[in-house]
Amino acid sequence: MSEAFEEMAPPMPPALKAITLTHVRYRRGDPLGLFLAWVSLVPVFISFGGFVSHFLFRREIQGLCFTLGLLISQFLNELVKSSVQQSRPETCALLEACDSHGWPSSHSQYTFFFAIYLTLLSLKGSAGVPQGTSRFFLAALPWPLAVLTMYSRVYLGYHTVAQVFAGATLGLVLGAGWYWVVHTILVEYFPAIEESAIGKWLYIKDISHLPNVLKFEYDNARAARKKVATD
Repeated sequence: MSEAFEEMAPPMPPALKAITLTHVRYRRGDPLGLFLAWVSLVPVFISFGGFVSHFLFRREIQGLCFTLGLLISQFLNELVKSSVQQSRPETCALLEACDSHGWPSSHSQYTFFFAIYLTLLSLKGSAGVPQGTSRFFLAALPWPLAVLTMYSRVYLGYHTVAQVFAGATLGLVLGAGWYWVVHTILVEYFPAIEESAIGKWLYIKDISHLPNVLKFEYDNARAARKKVATD
């Protein structure tokens, strides 16, 4: 009789797997945990709030190279994780995150790649901001978020200290390396990309030669408005 019931029972569903980039949990009633859970979502905000809107409204080659570098970095992170296959800390069971590997931390790698690349862009003048306080402010801006993101992954129980430091180190190396590739090799192709058929179709532009992009765009917007008003 029991065998008949077993045959009639529906098959067990396959184990579920969460998208770890957005699957963030914290202890109920822990305000610091809540804050760090939001900090842990910084890569999502950067990706969708920053780079997607940048492409839609700016179409600038430098930003596209920045985005491409982050995508390559995350691909390499998954490649390393699948090769090393180091488990997350024991707390992963409570977080339902044990079905993915922990070394190196992708969040730490992402934010430190972002931080070093943006810093180099700012200090070298490639970000299009004027010299002085603005340039140094922009260069320093991503580092507190990068450190907080790294700390949040340990505090929330998703990674060990070694895993987040490995991710941060890999992010720094890849970010600096990709900046060198873009500004010594790929930059030579920026004009050709801008003048290509797809570049013209998508309105992709190169502004890496402009020392102050904000002033350039401000002056041109004012000049265009005045021209429209007089026509």
